[in-house]
Amino acid sequence: MLLSKFKIGFALIFGLIFTLSGFAQTRTFSDPEVEFTFEIPDDRWKIVGKSPYVNLVFNTAREGELEIRKITAPASKPISEVIRDEEQKLQFMPGYVAGKEENFSGILRGAIFNFEFVRAGRNMSGRFYFLRADDTVYVLRFTGYSDSLRSLRVQTDIIARTFQLKK
Repeated sequence: MLLSKFKIGFALIFGLIFTLSGFAQTRTFSDPEVEFTFEIPDDRWKIVGKSPYVNLVFNTAREGELEIRKITAPASKPISEVIRDEEQKLQFMPGYVAGKEENFSGILRGAIFNFEFVRAGRNMSGRFYFLRADDTVYVLRFTGYSDSLRSLRVQTDIIARTFQLKK
């Protein structure tokens, strides 16, 4: 009886260790053609393009897509104005509904802008991270099915928190 409890306990601890180590595995995105790096928290994120913008998808583009863009904006221009400029372009998407703006800090500081829209009859969401580096704002544009993007929020935050300029 004591031996079987020990075996069960050992199996649970062993399984927990392997499960946690699986969550901790990340890989670093770095390319000589771009001036930034970031951590990719899951192997299901695939790089699908690097020109002119870096693009990644999570399984399929509908489940989750990341496009990284670079905007020139003077450091004196508030990030909220940069977001408003980008929002002007989003307003023409079918079913567009603006969401809330949140402050964000990782290696680079900035803000997050959330919104919803409709594509091919499906509810979609956008979560854009605006990260400032002096006179440049990097926009990490995550889009996908609303339910998928909600479940990827921890991963999108990890990518944005680890986003940094190469030294």
